[in-house]
Amino acid sequence: MSHSKKVSAFSVFKGRKDSASSLDSRASIRKASSSQSIREDVKKALDGKGKKLMKVLKGGSLRSSLRNTPKSRPTILPEPQSDHPVQLTSVRSTTDLEEDQGTLQDRGRPLSTPVIPKQISAVRPTRNQNIPPSGKRSSPAPPTEKQSPGNRSNRSSIETATPLAEASNKQFSSLKPSKHKKTPSPRVSDGAGRHIGKNKRDGVEVDNKPAKKKKKDNSEVQMQDCSTEEMEHAVSFEDESTSSSQLPYMFNSGEEARKIFECLIHPVKPDKFFRELWERKPLLVQRHMAQYNDGWFSTAELDKILREENIQFSTNLDVTTFTNGQRETHNPVGRAFPSVVWDFYQNGCSVRLLNPQTYSRNVWKLLSVLQEYFNCCVGANVYLTPPGTQGFAPHYDDIEAFILQLEGRKHWRLYSPRTDNEVLPRLSSGNFSEKDLGKPILDTVLDPGDLLYFPRGTIHQGNCMEDTHSLHITVSCYQKNTWGDLFEKMVPRALQIAIDEDVEFRRGLPREYSSYMGIANSDMDGAPRNLFLKKVEQLMVRMIQHLPVDSACDQMAKSFIHDSLPPVLSDAEKAFSVHGSGEHWDKEKMCVVGTAEMEPDTTIKIIRKGILRLLTEEDEVRIYHSLENTRLYHEIEPTFIQISSEVAPAVEYLIHSYPKYVTVESLPLPSIDQRIDVASMLYEKGLLLTGEQLLPLDEDSS
Repeated sequence: MSHSKKVSAFSVFKGRKDSASSLDSRASIRKASSSQSIREDVKKALDGKGKKLMKVLKGGSLRSSLRNTPKSRPTILPEPQSDHPVQLTSVRSTTDLEEDQGTLQDRGRPLSTPVIPKQISAVRPTRNQNIPPSGKRSSPAPPTEKQSPGNRSNRSSIETATPLAEASNKQFSSLKPSKHKKTPSPRVSDGAGRHIGKNKRDGVEVDNKPAKKKKKDNSEVQMQDCSTEEMEHAVSFEDESTSSSQLPYMFNSGEEARKIFECLIHPVKPDKFFRELWERKPLLVQRHMAQYNDGWFSTAELDKILREENIQFSTNLDVTTFTNGQRETHNPVGRAFPSVVWDFYQNGCSVRLLNPQTYSRNVWKLLSVLQEYFNCCVGANVYLTPPGTQGFAPHYDDIEAFILQLEGRKHWRLYSPRTDNEVLPRLSSGNFSEKDLGKPILDTVLDPGDLLYFPRGTIHQGNCMEDTHSLHITVSCYQKNTWGDLFEKMVPRALQIAIDEDVEFRRGLPREYSSYMGIANSDMDGAPRNLFLKKVEQLMVRMIQHLPVDSACDQMAKSFIHDSLPPVLSDAEKAFSVHGSGEHWDKEKMCVVGTAEMEPDTTIKIIRKGILRLLTEEDEVRIYHSLENTRLYHEIEPTFIQISSEVAPAVEYLIHSYPKYVTVESLPLPSIDQRIDVASMLYEKGLLLTGEQLLPLDEDSS
């Protein structure tokens, strides 16, 4: 089989530990230097004979696919039981918010996302601290399946809704518009309920032109179906006897991430979002569709987590209040038992779950997919607020925040950064008082199904309505993922390279430089000082020539791999990988069965687009990967596989081939034995999917 002659950047890399022999000597597999080293012999790979597998799902634009599907709103829900499903009556987005403009009001709604406010007090609130006594609690008990405050008619309760992230074989139907009413197109609002078009008003671009009428079949906005099977679509196969439910659902993890993000901000298009809003302005999407965010999390799930998991105060959960301008954290020491947490809640404390992805499969799934879209760590906090209370002081955060309202209603107010230094800050602020704040740029109330986005540095505060509790999840990203962070890794290394390779950086300073340089001499203007400054400028230009841009980007990506959640694997994916196939013990035969071997025509691909990073480090070629990460942030040290530089082009080929399956024999290595060894090594580390299930060679492997 002919191979491409493209030269890999790793083909000329010679690591200090590369052996003269190539892949016949097995690759050394170990953890990072900060963790315990291990060595494993790479077995001969598992793969069986089988039919040529796939006819991969043909890509195509989302728009073209929508033309061929019935009109329906993006959904993560099963078909409702009612004959008249909830309809999308309007969707408003504040795409024209200006940070320095006046208040935007929409039914009294504001915005905010307290992420990690500082703990001020570890004292539990007493019964006389403006909190109703235990025997006379004015706040209702946490909502149950029969109690769903704030929900409109025909709304399914959060607890009973089927979540998006259930088993991959389950098919969800999209909610279709009622035959009795037309679903109007999503509309853009200025926050006061006025629909807007393009116009310049007080320096703000507003669109107030009516949309042109199109043909009847295109007059309404086509809405993509974000059901589970859309997210976890199956691949078509030539062999009709093979059930699609048995096939790996996540064919292209990058595409799946794009679809989920489109559903998250729908009906705003991603191109428009990143062009006009991202890191610039807040976005408010009012969907009037209470079930839109169902399935991600619920108060009932929080109660279940408290009962079944070892949740610790301060580490996993906070209870807080904000009364009379004072923010307090009332965390005891030790485990957060449910009765204790609900007692705090009944006495007016907000409850914040700091790492819901560790305990909720649905949140884990959402974040693990979105991290592929943003190529950075994506986290989440869950906030439960009692009626008529506020848990956090006004503040700003160091993350891009997406607030999904899940239950009840919450009043938000947003404020522009006070100074240029607070625009896109690298660190979160302390608590502000009302006198520190100006006029809100957005004042609104979020209902279930709504979305609120705002950039880091946006000051925000949220308080719960008097008649209902509030539950929302804040999805966060882009913490320390800036050009400045890249340069922090790049410039010190560039200086070291320049010192090693350029003699000008090793020459001595002028003997008398201290007499004309320094703060005390900064007002001097003479030839020696000017020559010194000119020399500094020249050396800076020379240092730029040594900037290791690619190496620094690799280090940023390596940090992302360490920050990442492990992928959520379906049963189908496990069956097509080492996670669920291969040798196992047969208790009836009392022996090991299921031995299989890879063959040259076995089709393979990496299990996720962003699962690994190939880089050079400490004179070695390494594959860092997130497969062995846990759902607890940085619980383990970075994990990598050390390989020889001769093997690197094959790994590079698999990375660039994604999402296509390629045959083992197509890997760019000299011999078929080397290709099978590399594929087997990556398969046994759990990083590869095969195009077809590996068939056992014999009935038993003894």
